[in-house]
Amino acid sequence: MNIKPLPYPHSKKGDTIDTYFGTEVPDPYRWLEDDEADDTKAWVIEQNNVTQNYLGQIPYRESIRQRLENLWNYEKYSAPFKEGNYTYFYKNNGLQSQSVLYRQSGGGEPEVFLDPNTFSTDGTTSLGGIDFSKDGSLCAYQLSAGGSDWRDVVIMHTESKTQLGDVLKDIKFSGIAWKGNEGFYYSTYDKPDAGSQLSGLTQYHKLYFHKLDTPQQDDVLIFGGTETPRRYIGGYLTEDERYLVITAATSTTGNELYLQDLNTSGSPIITLVNNFDTQSHVIDNIGSKLYIFTNLNAPNYKVVIADADKATPGNWTDLLPETVNVLSASTGGGKLFAEYLKDATSLVQQYNMDGQLERSIELPGVGTANGFGAKKEEKELYYAFTSYTYPTTIFKYNIESGSSELYKKSGVQFDPELYESKQVFYKSKDGTRVPMIITHKKGIELNGKNPTLLYAYGGFGISLTPAFSLSNIILLEQGGIYAVPNIRGGGEYGENWHIAGTKLQKQNVFDDFIAAAEYLIDNKYTSANHLAIAGGSNGGLLVGTIITQRPDLFKVALPAVGVLDMLRYNEFTAGAGWAYDYGTAQDSEEMFKYLYNYSPYHALKPSDYPATMVITADHDDRVVPAHSFKFAARLQEYQTGEAPVLIRIETKAGHGAGKSTAQSISEAADKWAFVFANMGVRY
Repeated sequence: MNIKPLPYPHSKKGDTIDTYFGTEVPDPYRWLEDDEADDTKAWVIEQNNVTQNYLGQIPYRESIRQRLENLWNYEKYSAPFKEGNYTYFYKNNGLQSQSVLYRQSGGGEPEVFLDPNTFSTDGTTSLGGIDFSKDGSLCAYQLSAGGSDWRDVVIMHTESKTQLGDVLKDIKFSGIAWKGNEGFYYSTYDKPDAGSQLSGLTQYHKLYFHKLDTPQQDDVLIFGGTETPRRYIGGYLTEDERYLVITAATSTTGNELYLQDLNTSGSPIITLVNNFDTQSHVIDNIGSKLYIFTNLNAPNYKVVIADADKATPGNWTDLLPETVNVLSASTGGGKLFAEYLKDATSLVQQYNMDGQLERSIELPGVGTANGFGAKKEEKELYYAFTSYTYPTTIFKYNIESGSSELYKKSGVQFDPELYESKQVFYKSKDGTRVPMIITHKKGIELNGKNPTLLYAYGGFGISLTPAFSLSNIILLEQGGIYAVPNIRGGGEYGENWHIAGTKLQKQNVFDDFIAAAEYLIDNKYTSANHLAIAGGSNGGLLVGTIITQRPDLFKVALPAVGVLDMLRYNEFTAGAGWAYDYGTAQDSEEMFKYLYNYSPYHALKPSDYPATMVITADHDDRVVPAHSFKFAARLQEYQTGEAPVLIRIETKAGHGAGKSTAQSISEAADKWAFVFANMGVRY
């Protein structure tokens, strides 16, 4: 389909030049970093006009949107959870902008407890989390406007549903940890002084205690605010509320660990782990016995025990030793649940609190299970199971007997029997064996002509496990293929797999992804002319880099909310916290040259690039939209071929969380319309 985009807006070029270790680096689009400037706002409007004009010429765009709306339009439930005398659950009638929080008592009729759809007229203000006091009589919930990471916190009496006291303002990257009914702990940064709140640097996280019925300005600083920048500080209480546990980190990997005994008035905060080299968290306690989840000397993680009085690492004793599979651990009903990743799929085992295996839990199939956590007194819990062909389904699990029963089946219009997922292993450039799950209709012909989307992440120790996607039905029912490789940088094989895709080894991530594309082409699943690549955030960096390194390998690229300027990413919001994975241009000349070589914004040069739709949002204060703005401007400048280079800028949206249903459907429709139009696929 040969649709000509309107002429691209004029992106003026400045004369900014930075010097790193004697190397001059021009940055002609630096002006686009100022998201508050009038010329940036005008550029955004002009770019969106070009993009919407192009998408509006695709004849089946509206048909795709209507199909997605039909697919989305069924009742969706969360797993229920108990707080005080009530059982709570989320429900969306189908196309509501945000899911509604309901509650019921005993066998009574459910009632609306909190409806986020009333927070704003357009559905873009979302519920960013809710936490209840131990007796369930009080709660504090977070509001996110337009997808921002900055939140307001509202306190409420649950029985009467009336607000208590003033709204707390400017809270970011925080949980709410109640201490009895007197108040709660929360974390935030000082609000940036200079420039935009959305892009201002946030370096010093602080943990506060808010006492009910007192003004926020009187909140007590508990931890943080020292000269050492701790960018992420969290505080939570053990279930018995005896201990305050504090985690502190300078980056997204590794944390210090602190403990305070709240049973003793004026007790000090004691240090358990005094460095950022490993990750450790207290997951439970019985009296003074602590259960700690850690990767200290265990890249695949383990559970250890220690007495709170002597809980430094030298006194830890293995309870669940490290295995060949990566562990996540949780507790519920007085039991310990070990959720293992075996080649990126779930294997769950139940232990008693002495570390003795009671059973392996039978799951419905090969896929992803989560939700194995509950309060100590609970007799049952609810877990969700999903895969690429198994719509998310909720099961009720009897902790004593180990039996599961269906609680809520998905109502989506999708027949899993028509589709299949299979895991393959392929070799990357250096010979490393990498898994990939490939999903498609049963009986498709491997003729090299199947429209295929290759999606990956590859960073921060995050594992991509099988999960059902409503949006992907559009591709699968067209005879398309969805492929997800578990590339290095992720956590699928533990911390060693993660480290192998960081800093001066980041190229491994890109090589793994390129090898996945070549596997699909070599084995006739698809061809370069029928292959699209996609990824978000760190995955947007992945896609941006592949655009510059192998533009010949695919037809369409969708880099979303990506980190695309690797020399300046650490200058914005919490970006400096990503240095563990990326390194920074200030670290050393070697690190600067490595980043400069692959940084998508800097690696672009005049060439014939594939059809590209850069996706971002005006309220993204995690990965600021300047990354996408600058990359799109330069890609439009350097495109020598005929394929379109567009940027889709969502308004009143952030990094992804809290997006309204209408926004999600609209973005998915635009994505598939753009992919199909540029592959020549008739929908």
